[in-house]
Amino acid sequence: MTIPASVALNAYARAAGMGGGAAPQAGAAKQAAGAGGFGDFLEKAINDGVDVGKTSERQMAASAASKDGSLVDVVTAVAEAETTLQTVVAVRDKVIAAYMDIMKMPI
Repeated sequence: MTIPASVALNAYARAAGMGGGAAPQAGAAKQAAGAGGFGDFLEKAINDGVDVGKTSERQMAASAASKDGSLVDVVTAVAEAETTLQTVVAVRDKVIAAYMDIMKMPI
């Protein structure tokens, strides 16, 4: 299945917005830990993913309830939810791979 470019761009824009945009500088890790940190970033990303899924479900329910609903809106919402899920799975896989690499390090 091919994902429309507009859906991919929207997902990318949301992901870029969560990251803060600028690359971290030296010493920024301590500031980031005090000002939010990775856990807060991850929690926000998960909550945003859940919100996208709920929006998709609302679009589908609204379209099924009325004949005036736009099928394009439903397909776009479903594709956006799918892209978000794929992003969450990719991040999860990277976190697991990083954890496994850390566990392989000698003490």
